[in-house]
Amino acid sequence: MNFELSDELRELQLSVRRLAQEKIKPRAREIDSSGAYPQDIFDEFKKADLLGLCIPEEYGGSGAGIMGLTLAIEEVTKYSNVLGLMLLLTRLPTGPIMIAGNEEQKLRYLPGIANGTKRSAFCLSESGAGSDVAGMKARATEDPEVEGGFFINGTKCWISGGMQADWFVVFAKIGDPALRHHTNIWGFIVDADTPGVSRPRVDKKMGVKGIDTTEIVFDNVRVGPRQVIGGGFALAMESLNAMRPIVAARGIGLAEGALMYATNYVKERQAFGKTIAEFQGIQWEIAKCATEIEAARFLTYRAAWLADQGKFTKEYVPMLSMAKYYASEVAVKASGLAVQLLGAAGYMEDHPTEQYYRDARQLTIVEGTSQIQLGLIARGVLSGDMWWD
Repeated sequence: MNFELSDELRELQLSVRRLAQEKIKPRAREIDSSGAYPQDIFDEFKKADLLGLCIPEEYGGSGAGIMGLTLAIEEVTKYSNVLGLMLLLTRLPTGPIMIAGNEEQKLRYLPGIANGTKRSAFCLSESGAGSDVAGMKARATEDPEVEGGFFINGTKCWISGGMQADWFVVFAKIGDPALRHHTNIWGFIVDADTPGVSRPRVDKKMGVKGIDTTEIVFDNVRVGPRQVIGGGFALAMESLNAMRPIVAARGIGLAEGALMYATNYVKERQAFGKTIAEFQGIQWEIAKCATEIEAARFLTYRAAWLADQGKFTKEYVPMLSMAKYYASEVAVKASGLAVQLLGAAGYMEDHPTEQYYRDARQLTIVEGTSQIQLGLIARGVLSGDMWWD
């Protein structure tokens, strides 16, 4: 058992850490305040070859895998959860294509993400079908004029990066949308400029501002047979399973950033004739939080290691979900502690702690709520997929 990163991954970690400190740290508050898409940071990611970390070399990526992307996102999210999301969006929509797409689809859609000429989004959630994926109403009906083609109708909600996307992976039901048959849910690739695609609304959010969350409407959108992935409900779930460590990395990075900032503050802040850091009660809270961050890191790195081996099917779900659940909850706890350690100052926009606090909450909701993760973990234990003898 080796807990050391390879030389290549360690070099990646350090290079992203430098970029985050030099380019992201100075911009993080401004991005949150303005809500404007940070194209300049996207360009920095492009220049540093970070947009294709999880994409295989044969499709223009660097082949660093989910572990490489996990490390990069952890470093970036120490200062900005928004920019962790920007990197995450290089894997979420490309996942279904890498898992179940054909060679033509991989060659057509993956290189543009890796080289930064294209962006994409993952269209699964609906207003009445967030956690309940099988309850989706989006429908794909066969095109009577084109064999193997379909027309897609429906509305997808809360789509991260939807306004900037050049193409989408869209999940819709073939046949009767009232049926909950898992085999009826298929994946499709839809170019954003296809007639019938519209983006009528950008959501106003509590946090994670700078990358839009969008409603996307598909009104009789025609897709040809070359854009059909298929895959069933299993494809949607395996795509999300593989993402668990990547979302968890955002939680770890945010928790680290919040705790580091608060720790530096209490080492300087004077109260009752000494620094706040000299009080044992403060020290204990810092110690407990640091321990939980390290526990979350080990869960997350193990999950990334599993996902890179293609181990994101049913039997591995408990371990993958543990990483996402625990790291997300640690992010919320650490950001709350950071606000408390700063006291009234932590609640003010003079310090980034209130931003960490707002942004952390998103992580317990996106890509499977904490409650969904707990259900998946429990199901794994009850079924014997996770057992200890």
